[in-house]
Amino acid sequence: MDLKLKDKVVIVTGGSKGIGLGITEALMNEGAIPMIVTRNEKSVLELMKTFEEKGQKVAYAIADLVDPAQCKAAVQKTIETFGRIDGLVNNAGVNDGIGLEHGSYEGFMESIKKNLTHYYLMAHHALPELKKSKGSIVNIGSKTSLTGQGGTSGYAAANGGRNALTREWAVELLPYSIRVNAVIVAECYTPLYDRWIKTFDNPEEKLQAITKNIPLENRMTEAEEIANTVVFLLSERSSHTTGQLIFVDGGYVHLDRAL
Repeated sequence: MDLKLKDKVVIVTGGSKGIGLGITEALMNEGAIPMIVTRNEKSVLELMKTFEEKGQKVAYAIADLVDPAQCKAAVQKTIETFGRIDGLVNNAGVNDGIGLEHGSYEGFMESIKKNLTHYYLMAHHALPELKKSKGSIVNIGSKTSLTGQGGTSGYAAANGGRNALTREWAVELLPYSIRVNAVIVAECYTPLYDRWIKTFDNPEEKLQAITKNIPLENRMTEAEEIANTVVFLLSERSSHTTGQLIFVDGGYVHLDRAL
């Protein structure tokens, strides 16, 4: 199916690693032009070399998204480079383990900045261009907003906010034909996930305990599977879909895990 994304310019925050990289690659496969926004200059420069050798159209902006000025600058660089913005994927974030019992006000607020505030800022600054293109926004969210996890109040609250903003923006942006949806992730093996698993005494045993409770095929969701849903939601093939929270999780959240 042709998703009609050729030469569409799409900002992907955290687009150089994990799920974000999967989205970047899926967009390029459809002929779109990703603008990777990341604070990790080393990883993105390595990627750019590979992409350029393959003749793929892609650009990047270095930004620490907890800084409002850098969010604005990343959007501005996109406009200066390509003259348009057709889509925005808010993806960057980290499950930082800021809990209730052992957390603090300062840690909680920092977690909100790391995981939610820049979703608003990137959308706010991209909006004038999205109005022109009648573009689309996809927010990446987490199961923690619905299931809880324990010991991660900041991240869970931020993801609840992502869900709420998805529906709020879908309503607010109806007059401009801008669609806003969210893809909710449960268990996907990213570099950050790998780092977390390795904090356990028996990482393989812990991983097996998790995957056995994923109903569909008892395996982790792959970044490519999340990315494929994201690019569909960005495309006009999903032209009457807005305000939806779509779970790409092998049934983890809604199906009986006793299965």
